[in-house]
Amino acid sequence: MADPHWLFGDQLGPHFLGGRHGAEGVGRSSPLIMIEARSVLRRRRFHRAKAHLVLSAMRHRAAELGDRVSYVKADTYREGLQRAAPDGRVTVHHPTSRAALALVEGLDRVHVLPARGFLVAHGDFRTWADGHGGGRLRQEDFYRWVRRAHGLLMDGSEPAGGHWNLDHDNRQPPPRGTGVLGAPAPYRPREDDIDAEVRDDLDRWERAGEVSFVGRDGPRRFPATRREALAALRRFVDERLAGFGPHEDAMLAADPVMSHSLLSSSLNLGLLDPAECAQRAEAAWRAGAAPLNSVEGFVRQVAGWREYVWQLYWYFGEDYRRLNALGHHAPLPGWFADLDADAPTARCLSTVLAQVRDTGWTHHIPRLMVLGSHALQQGWDPAAVTDWFHRCFVDGHDWVMLPNVVGMSQYADGGRMTTKPYTSGGSYIHTMSDLCGPCAYRPTERSGEHACPFTRGYWSLLHRHRARLAGNHRMARAVAGLDRLADLDVLLREQRERGDLPP
Repeated sequence: MADPHWLFGDQLGPHFLGGRHGAEGVGRSSPLIMIEARSVLRRRRFHRAKAHLVLSAMRHRAAELGDRVSYVKADTYREGLQRAAPDGRVTVHHPTSRAALALVEGLDRVHVLPARGFLVAHGDFRTWADGHGGGRLRQEDFYRWVRRAHGLLMDGSEPAGGHWNLDHDNRQPPPRGTGVLGAPAPYRPREDDIDAEVRDDLDRWERAGEVSFVGRDGPRRFPATRREALAALRRFVDERLAGFGPHEDAMLAADPVMSHSLLSSSLNLGLLDPAECAQRAEAAWRAGAAPLNSVEGFVRQVAGWREYVWQLYWYFGEDYRRLNALGHHAPLPGWFADLDADAPTARCLSTVLAQVRDTGWTHHIPRLMVLGSHALQQGWDPAAVTDWFHRCFVDGHDWVMLPNVVGMSQYADGGRMTTKPYTSGGSYIHTMSDLCGPCAYRPTERSGEHACPFTRGYWSLLHRHRARLAGNHRMARAVAGLDRLADLDVLLREQRERGDLPP
């Protein structure tokens, strides 16, 4: 009889099992094990919608697999594995977190198979990275390598359309006056009896004081099954992809979804494979159903950025988690940790935090240029910021958030991942959104009663780290601008008086 195979809660698609399109090393008839470990929810205050989605997806998958799977609800993974497979060898695909990998590698009878759900094998990436010196690894170089290797958006040896990067077509501000982009609605699933059971369990555990959550739950907004995920992919490619590119970096208060795919949670749960997502998007372009800039922007997200972040998580090693190049140690304020969207006066912060509170999601620009930028400017501890993003987003996993926050958002690695800190004053937010108009603050004002916290915070950050950033070729001009600020002393004094100037 074949060895039992253990499926983690983010390994839920057919590509993690045997069969014609399945996983090498897993027999078509291998018995399966799934473990719902309550201890995972007790460790952190996860977003309630995230906990619901993961448990719903696991239980739906178990229902689909029927008698083939032994689904165990246990306190810990070790306990669950002992109950599900007390004897003999068990296989498992390479988990997505270092903690889970350490767990399975510490169990003598568990045999770890190669990772699934990504385009590039770890060994292939290491060879590529070592060939680039292993220092600063440019995402653009990696993205081009992946496209060549997988034939994505290629015409022979050249990129489709003659250009690798079409970002210049994909950075338009939002349309003015309407408040919405006008894109067709995204796919939304319908809840069923399994969702009701999950919600009842979460309510019961919370009443008993076993777990504690942040955010709101319901109705479920993201796919929990392969069928739902494929429906979401079809809806995006057929109806929303064409309008995705131009405004992918824009923000609208009343339209947080715009034309974004909403597929990240499905990819990160293993319900979709990145190759099928990229290939379907390319097929739409070749059929004349979507423009190249929109398709390239989406392929870049899936085959470029997502893949790059996954590989860096493992390549940089565990010490990367503790990097804090800027020496930021301020704790997260209670209002931020609790998703209290009514606490901040700045409309952008309040609006985006409400989106996270209500849905466990907002797209990449609010994450980076509102939430992350504010954390960076305020000098919050990057480890705490990483943990917050991990807990509060439905698509947040350790491998997702560690490089994205430590490297991209908080510049805590000192530039190993990106060439500059990604932060800005209020003018960027004003240009790329409709969030500033009704706000009590003015994006162009650095000091005084109406000073924008982002504009004030931007210049304060440059002042605090002037010596480090002056030598950065992408920041040198901005740092030199400090000498032209007549109100710099006033700005810094006001911040000290407000108590929001980091030491």
